[in-house]
Amino acid sequence: MTIAQMIGQSGILTLLGMGVVFLFLVIMIVCMNLLHLVLHALHLDTAEPASKQAAPAAGPVPQAPAQDTLSVVAAIAAAVREKQSV
Repeated sequence: MTIAQMIGQSGILTLLGMGVVFLFLVIMIVCMNLLHLVLHALHLDTAEPASKQAAPAAGPVPQAPAQDTLSVVAAIAAAVREKQSV
């Protein structure tokens, strides 16, 4: 087998492989569009209304005590001050 034959055979194999991948992508896109049409026709593409969904738990959201927040701010300020002094 000569070099020219090998290059010709590799070119055919490359085109065949690219054709198979392209054909698969076309089939996949067609299937996805068909699925979209079926779901739309059966009205399965809409979300449930908010009234049917479970209501969130009522009541106030507990807040962290102010003292903890001040402690964190103080710790951050002390770390920044120490870093600047070094």
